[in-house]
Amino acid sequence: MTRNSRHWAIAAAAFLAAAPALAGCGAGFDAITNQPYAPTEALSTRIKDTNKNLSIAQAYFLGPDSGGTLPAGAGTPLYLYMVNHGKEDDQLLGLGVDPNVGTAKVPAPVPLPVGKAASVGRPTPSIMIEQLKKPLKGGESVKVQLQFAKAGIVTLDVPVITRSREYTSLPAVPGASAAPTPTPTPTVDTEGEGGH
Repeated sequence: MTRNSRHWAIAAAAFLAAAPALAGCGAGFDAITNQPYAPTEALSTRIKDTNKNLSIAQAYFLGPDSGGTLPAGAGTPLYLYMVNHGKEDDQLLGLGVDPNVGTAKVPAPVPLPVGKAASVGRPTPSIMIEQLKKPLKGGESVKVQLQFAKAGIVTLDVPVITRSREYTSLPAVPGASAAPTPTPTPTVDTEGEGGH
C-alpha cells in the first residue's frame, strides 16, 4: 500500500466511523434543523381557530436608534408580514391600542388574499401609533388588537425594536432623539511627575 492510499484509507475509516453520529444531527421531525428559525426578536405567530387561520411574522414597532428615545408625543410605525391560510379573502381594517399608550392610525385597509403574503410597513410605513403617551427606548412591548374583516380581532404583544443591526436600512422614526454621544474621559499623564 502506498503512502497516499494509506492516508485515504485512514480518512475514509474516520469518516465512516463518524457517519452515524453525523446522521443523528438532522434526523427526525424534532431535529434542530426542522425547527422554525426567527433571526430577530420580532414576533412571529400562527393564529388558528374556527374563523381565524393566519400567520403573522416579523411583527414589531420600530423604535429609535440604539441608545436613543422616542419621546412622548412622537409615533412608531408597525411592521409585519401576514399570510391568510383561510378559505376566503380578508383584510386588515384597523389597529386597536390602549388610549394610555397612544392613538392608532390606519389610513386604508390592507388586502389579505387567500394564500398570499401581505406586508405592512414596507415599502413605506403606514400603520402607526401616534401621540405616544410615554417615551419608548426599545425592548418594550405594546399590546395591540388587529381588526380583520373576516377573522375578527387578534390580540398580540408586539415588541418595540431599536433601529440597529438589520433594521438600520429602515427609515428613521420622525422625532426620535439620537443616542447620547459619549464624553471622552480626560487622561492624566503621571509619567512626568516626581522625576525618574
